[in-house]
Amino acid sequence: MLVASKALFAAQELRVACALVLVTCAPSGTALASQAAQPSQGFREGSSLEVLSRNFYLSNDYRSPSPSGKNYTQEWAQGFITSFESGFTSGAIGFGIDAHGFLGLKLDGGKGHSGTGLLPLDQEGRSEDDYSSGGGALKLRTSRTTLSFGEMTVETPVFDTADKRLQPEYATGLLLDSREIDDMHLLAGHFTAFKNQNASTSKGDFAGYGVSTRTGGIDFIGANLFEERPIGGALYVSQLSDTWHQYYGNLHLKQSGVFVDGNVYHTRDYGESVAGAIDNTAYSLAGKYTAAGHGFTLAYQKINGDTPFDFVGGDSIYLANSIKYADFNGPHERSWQARYDLDLGSYGIPGLKFMTRYVNGRGIDGTHAPQGGGYNPFDESTGEYVPQQGDGGRHWERDIDLRYVLQSGPAKDLSVQLSHVVHRANSAQGGGDIDRIYIVIEYPLKFGRF
Repeated sequence: MLVASKALFAAQELRVACALVLVTCAPSGTALASQAAQPSQGFREGSSLEVLSRNFYLSNDYRSPSPSGKNYTQEWAQGFITSFESGFTSGAIGFGIDAHGFLGLKLDGGKGHSGTGLLPLDQEGRSEDDYSSGGGALKLRTSRTTLSFGEMTVETPVFDTADKRLQPEYATGLLLDSREIDDMHLLAGHFTAFKNQNASTSKGDFAGYGVSTRTGGIDFIGANLFEERPIGGALYVSQLSDTWHQYYGNLHLKQSGVFVDGNVYHTRDYGESVAGAIDNTAYSLAGKYTAAGHGFTLAYQKINGDTPFDFVGGDSIYLANSIKYADFNGPHERSWQARYDLDLGSYGIPGLKFMTRYVNGRGIDGTHAPQGGGYNPFDESTGEYVPQQGDGGRHWERDIDLRYVLQSGPAKDLSVQLSHVVHRANSAQGGGDIDRIYIVIEYPLKFGRF
């Protein structure tokens, strides 16, 4: 089984498979979707342009020693994210392009308070006054299948670029998106270059707890199943160059007022095993009940293995207790969550939503991580192996969010979000004690079709 998986999901074969699927996805044969593909609106007629204005304030108050040695970091910046999506040319294979541009401007953040991740830093450790980037992708479509090549955002459980700061993360590579078969959304990709949230180029590195993309790229293939049905799920597998094979499964149930969601990952090292030996299984189960604008969620999460559940790409973790600051993914960690949501639209204030949650994790033991690997490296200054986390680690996090979106008028869709995060941990957990405040104001300008 493992040998077959290695062969099936090797980078070269995945690229060939993507090309073959694109060529052979003509709407014929009983296995394909019964409905015909929608006719193309044309390259220009199907295009749209949007500019998102994002004003972001972020402060970190460290209550324990931080890696940078600072007690407090604070930055305030203004960003503009431009997104263009074209339609497709007519013909058996339609061609189109997607493009994006970004400009970030510092409003506040001196050398003493820099380093929140909103802005890049200069050689002296000061926040840059501005930074910008741009990119795009060529896309081809036939029937209900699209193949994109270039720089883009990606959203899958095994590789997901994040949008948590001023600029979204981007990845450069190949992405296949197909809905040829009813109730199956197929996604496959090969990515080798990455742009981090505070970078201007795609030469950056997506790094996890003990792994990175410096040794190559990431390949994946998978499917979301029965997305519009009461019972659905997903199956994915990914390969990080000379690091791991990672497998993912999801099963969820959606009924009136009830949502149950289960997720499981299994990760095994392969090839050169540049991060060391990995044999890790992580799972979570969450249930939510909603009634009259109130939402109540309970979740449990468990990590089985001597290494953390690791990932690359800021949002490539679909476990229930991965939240604003902590992921609760330490080796052998078990955690539970209690969450409350309130939609005040039910009480005459449409667009206003409140959320608070508490997650507690314990049982962390990183002392058995393989020596010399990414999670238990050798420290030349002490002559000893130093695991990332000790034995008996525990921590908790409390989040409070308040968000309002204007429902009408000239500033319709203007949103304001205020978030407060508190995280506390003991020394064995490896994290820090921090109080964090976010204030995010967004206003999308949609220009529609041309």
